Amino acid sequence: MADVLVTGASGFIGSHLVARLASQGHVVRATLRTKEAGPFIPKETETLLIDTVGASTEWSKALAGVETVYHLAARVHVMRERSSDPLELYREVNVAGTLRLARQAANAGVRRLVFLSSVKVHGEETDVPYQEDSPLVPKDPYGVSKLEAEEALLRIGRESGLAIVILRPPLVYGPGVKANFLKLMRWVAKGWPLPLGKTSNLRTLLFVGNLVDALIRCADLPPGSERIYLVGDKEELSTTELICCLASALGVPVRLFPIPSNLLLLAGRLTGHQAAVARLVGSLRVDSTRIRSELTWVPPFSLEEGLAKTVRWFRSGNAFVERRP
Repeated sequence: MADVLVTGASGFIGSHLVARLASQGHVVRATLRTKEAGPFIPKETETLLIDTVGASTEWSKALAGVETVYHLAARVHVMRERSSDPLELYREVNVAGTLRLARQAANAGVRRLVFLSSVKVHGEETDVPYQEDSPLVPKDPYGVSKLEAEEALLRIGRESGLAIVILRPPLVYGPGVKANFLKLMRWVAKGWPLPLGKTSNLRTLLFVGNLVDALIRCADLPPGSERIYLVGDKEELSTTELICCLASALGVPVRLFPIPSNLLLLAGRLTGHQAAVARLVGSLRVDSTRIRSELTWVPPFSLEEGLAKTVRWFRSGNAFVERRP
């Protein structure tokens, strides 16, 4: 009988979480979107196929006997959005699907639900580190849906006694990473010259091993708890520094040429890539004081260790195998 349920276990973060929980002796049940399990999930893990998360998803079989639910399943940022109403799609999965799970979890006697939200509920850019009580100003449908899910979860927790713990991470990297971070690694590995030699921004990143550690630590909170935590690595760095660190870990020369950030932003506006450029040159900082103080949590991996593990995975060739979501 499983004591822990991880939704979205076929994803980048979910597969790492399942592996760590299993290594600690938990009996884990994992829900997947496809029959293919995530790359780090132990073969003996009990898996259930739940290909669609929404207002009518049936979770009862997955929840049987479970004490803690880690809810990671979500509709994430879509690079080439084709829907005329993307917010509706995000709400169906990230809001309605989350509420459906929480209500059924409460009815099934689950003690706590740990929800993976996003720093995007606060916004996209800040020079002053976000704290948990910083204004909530999401800028895109994904961020809006995560905020609405948070608010609904807290209501359900107060009504039912289900402990709700919410984590808001920034960009997560590590073995299995996809999207923009993987793209940046490929650019650096190929030695492409990049116009990012003059960024003075600061960004908080989060190694997947540190996030998994924080998620598991949240299960130590007593029943009936209600907590929200921002979580990030100890170190902050600029985009220029990140590229230099990646190049060093990859053992390749750094090829950067200095272009002022305001000119890069102008080029982004003219070419329709303003948001992507803003993420490269803007600051996004996270203050993790609350989780470190209340849970005595310290990130177990440094930036150097996290990047080294990511580069080892990248060099293994797995980063060049395209995986269907």
